[in-house]
Amino acid sequence: MSHPRDVTESEIEAFLAKALKGDRSKRSVASRALYGFLDHLRRCNIAAPRASKQSGLKTGLEIRYADFLRQEKGLAELSLKVYVPVASDLLKYLHEQRRTTALRRLNASILRTYLLERTRDRSSQCARLLATSLRSFLRFLHAQGEIPNDLAAAIPTVRRWTQPGIPRTLTRPEVDQILDIPDLKTATGRRDHAILLLLARLGLRSSEVLSLELGDLRWRAGEIMIRGKGSRQDLLPLPRDVGAAIARYLQSDRGVGPTRRVFLRTIAPRVPLTGPASIGHIVRRTMTKAKVQRPRQVAAHLFRHTQASRMLHRGAPLREISQVLRHRTLSSTEIYAKIDQGMLREVVRPWPKNGGAR
Repeated sequence: MSHPRDVTESEIEAFLAKALKGDRSKRSVASRALYGFLDHLRRCNIAAPRASKQSGLKTGLEIRYADFLRQEKGLAELSLKVYVPVASDLLKYLHEQRRTTALRRLNASILRTYLLERTRDRSSQCARLLATSLRSFLRFLHAQGEIPNDLAAAIPTVRRWTQPGIPRTLTRPEVDQILDIPDLKTATGRRDHAILLLLARLGLRSSEVLSLELGDLRWRAGEIMIRGKGSRQDLLPLPRDVGAAIARYLQSDRGVGPTRRVFLRTIAPRVPLTGPASIGHIVRRTMTKAKVQRPRQVAAHLFRHTQASRMLHRGAPLREISQVLRHRTLSSTEIYAKIDQGMLREVVRPWPKNGGAR
């Protein structure tokens, strides 16, 4: 029998393959639980630390790149979880192509082949994110002297429409339907209800909900500190119903632990929720139960769009909406001008009936 310190990711994969025999419906939940438990054992020094990757140089590069993004660029940890895996994947790709010593001979042809392979059958948003992350890593490699030339320009630009379509919003009855779904008799329901209220009442981003810490709740002042993009921090009023829902969750379900993050997993190991996808999953699951239709690729941001729409209909100027949503530039808010159909009808010119336009 293996000693607990011998347990690794490969052991878990072997167990899942044998025990579940390809049952994908169970594999997702089981793998998350087992990998989470393995991380818990490592934090308790019961299991061996995560093994370093095949090449010390590669591991060193990844560590240096993460430090560069954190210290020089000021990126948040959530952003690092997007950028650093792209660097790791590129280095892994070079190793698989038997080019472990060819980092200095990296060229545009290799990079474009890699990009095309990784973006095949993927959305334009995914391709754009991959291209952006790849350019960042290439600039780092050039600045560090790992490659002789800056190859960032070799990465093609992925088209992005500057004026996307009209944002989908929720009606007031739909929001009420969604907020009524969580079962307040259960720990998961109380946690999800508090998260949904933060999204619906304050229009927070998923990342802002995830980064919320206990010290950010100013109970006596009735305020909440929001940690936004680019290390920005904003104090917002804490609505009574939102504060009551968070307090109920903290008193009944969160428990005491080493982390200061507010929202934790409800099953062991009790670690903070990670990744915006976890908030999106909560929203999608709740909307499905509430039988509220949603766009395929949008979940948590629907509440943000809805808040902007309501302010616009009440006559709020775009600059005020930009301040409430904590946009860094007004151009990010201009998309909401399309929501007010009545105002657009007032400014549109009539279609010429005879002779065409002159």
